[in-house]
Amino acid sequence: MTNERNNSITQHRAFHWPQPLEGQQARIWYGGDYNPDQWPEEVWDEDVRLMTKAGVNLVSVGIFSWARIEPREDLYDFDWLDRIIDKLGKAGIAVDLASATASPPMWLTQAHPEVLWKDYRGDVCQPGARQHWRPTSPVFREYALKLCRAMAEHYKDNPYVVAWHVSNEYGCHNRFDYSEDAERAFQKWCENRYGTIDAVNDAWGTAFWAQHMNDFSEIVPPRFIGDGNFMNPGKLLDFKRFSSDALKAFYIAERDTLAEITPGMPLTTNFMVSSGNTTVDYDDWGREVDFVSNDHYFIPGEAHLDELAFSASLVDGIARKQPWFLMEHSTSAVNWRPINYRKEPGQLVRDSLAHVAMGADAVCYFQWRQSKAGAEKYHSAMLPHAGENSQIFRDVCELGADLNTLADNGLLGTKLAKSKVAVVFDYESEWASEHTATPTQKVHHVDEPLQWFRALADNGVTADVVPVSSNWDEYEVAVLPSVYILSEETTRRVRDYVANGGRLIVTYYTGLSDEKDHVWLGGYPGSIRDVVGVRVEEFAPLGDDWPGTPDHLELSNGTVAHDIVDVIGSIGKDAEVLASFKDDPWTGMNGRPAIVSNAYGEGRSVYVGARLGRDGIAKSLPAILKALGADVEDSADPDLLRVERVDEETGARFTFLFNRTHEPISLLVDGEPIVMSLVERDGATATINPNGVLIIKR
Repeated sequence: MTNERNNSITQHRAFHWPQPLEGQQARIWYGGDYNPDQWPEEVWDEDVRLMTKAGVNLVSVGIFSWARIEPREDLYDFDWLDRIIDKLGKAGIAVDLASATASPPMWLTQAHPEVLWKDYRGDVCQPGARQHWRPTSPVFREYALKLCRAMAEHYKDNPYVVAWHVSNEYGCHNRFDYSEDAERAFQKWCENRYGTIDAVNDAWGTAFWAQHMNDFSEIVPPRFIGDGNFMNPGKLLDFKRFSSDALKAFYIAERDTLAEITPGMPLTTNFMVSSGNTTVDYDDWGREVDFVSNDHYFIPGEAHLDELAFSASLVDGIARKQPWFLMEHSTSAVNWRPINYRKEPGQLVRDSLAHVAMGADAVCYFQWRQSKAGAEKYHSAMLPHAGENSQIFRDVCELGADLNTLADNGLLGTKLAKSKVAVVFDYESEWASEHTATPTQKVHHVDEPLQWFRALADNGVTADVVPVSSNWDEYEVAVLPSVYILSEETTRRVRDYVANGGRLIVTYYTGLSDEKDHVWLGGYPGSIRDVVGVRVEEFAPLGDDWPGTPDHLELSNGTVAHDIVDVIGSIGKDAEVLASFKDDPWTGMNGRPAIVSNAYGEGRSVYVGARLGRDGIAKSLPAILKALGADVEDSADPDLLRVERVDEETGARFTFLFNRTHEPISLLVDGEPIVMSLVERDGATATINPNGVLIIKR
């Protein structure tokens, strides 16, 4: 396996979107996972009838069907799959066909138990669920690619198949494998990345704890080392990189096998991008698909809409503002949480349209028909157990009509309008900050970007969420929220951005280490201290695990810090303190800088040396933006999430307005309302009720 992580920063496959069936107009793709093999064939005609009623025009088929397609080794049964694809296609419903490799059949794992992955204690993951295969197993690869070739040869001329769905949610269960196959692959990966064992020793700091290695054969995966011990952080970070790359290499092998036989067919695999999921480096993976697709499941509670918008914006960033495909989300409850909350009235439509607002030109669910057996039988579906006469199915039909209305009005192919503000998200910073020997286990990179996105929305700004390797330095304001790793390349971009007039916000826990997870020395944030005008000497974690320890710290601007604050020892000559800490004099924190503005070159920065949470950030933002000289407000009412998609050729704009509150919000309508859900009109005034959405074309 070749490591291409570092040399593919700007290389992306050409964008290739699934095209409509012959004789049909391009529409927003609408549908979901369909598992006809779970049902008797007499149900299929009813499924097609109800799909047509709901406006469904695409379904994903065969995702977990390996055992049905190849019931015995080299014995293929395509007849049932041919019949359902033919039924669907003749009804005008296209097929996103899976490679079917997501879970191996029992005959394979019984014949070749060596394909089963091992956990960090060396225990074998037994079959019985899904994804019980090793990404680095040459045996499993042989069988999976053989199935890919059989699928591609059989369906290469099928007019109803419009895209390949390669495997499913890579790494959802088999992200980390500690087997002998993985050990050999990890050794090879390290050799490709570093060239020499001395370079590995340097990267991992093996002078510590006598971990020096003499050759690549001494490299082992980060297996169990005893309770309470700390894994080498450089090694652990590289193993996470390796694991992402190993899964990617397997995907690429499947992709290229399918593409060789069906060269004109677009290919994708479904990501799992959300505010808290860093299973693989999805930005890195985004370079390897013909179009980006994503599975997203709502977070219950008050963060529901904001988190969804944040995650969808990040997908748009990974897609580099090309249209993307919402491959899975839920009509209501999922099945895999301890408590599986339903969606409130209106949220089925609103959630889907929020993804569309953020750039999705496809809306699909898991799944079409709710299962009557198996571990997912209580997961909601487009057609629930209650059947056609249900609110969920009526909402599914309403959404289908709304999507057609948007297509009729020219939404397809428009792009999410660029915000003035970018919030930067970094997978590797999260991986590094997850280590168990850090200043506090309460702080990780992944928690901070969402808080800034929400706080900006509270100030009338809908930010773009973008990966660290994207064009964040082309925005008027960029936020680096706890971006733990600043590589030499990212450091250079930060310095150039501000020097050339950029407006930069940097928070605590940013720029602590380089790409090897070696600390930048001289005081934090080491490589950009002069840019932000502060020198942090140490951290002051906050908590309540010991009696008498402080669990919060007040700031002079009326906000409150939790979990961690920085001990800023000095500030630059051009720096200005915007807020300071308030504490008892004997603690050494009273009067110390907390938020600092600094001039650097032609630009300015603000450093936020404390975890303020959404409310504290929101309260601090007006002064921060004023200090930066940034005028970025784009909404008159922060209770509304305002998102725009723009036709770059015609200039047409589609404004999406979502109610962020539990109270009705009234506004004057500027433009033509084309979609309304839970909205009341009274002349030029519209009232958006809770969970409502209004879409206006101008």
